[in-house]
Amino acid sequence: PSATVTIEGHADERGTNEYNLALGDRRADSAKTFLVDLGIAASRLTTNSYGEERPLCTQQNEECWSQNRRGQFVVN
Repeated sequence: PSATVTIEGHADERGTNEYNLALGDRRADSAKTFLVDLGIAASRLTTNSYGEERPLCTQQNEECWSQNRRGQFVVN
């Protein structure tokens, strides 16, 4: 009950930097809304967008891009 979580939104490299940051924001906010609907206190959740800045995979193909489109949870 005392743990807090940061939800990071990530995107693939396609699109502008501004678009990908906004997409990461929407992805993280969507995950936060889902968790709040399940009963987790919103005060325990924060969101952050990294857009395309922290890719898991750097190859130029759909399989790689799909890995980079993600929400990542960091327990604080």
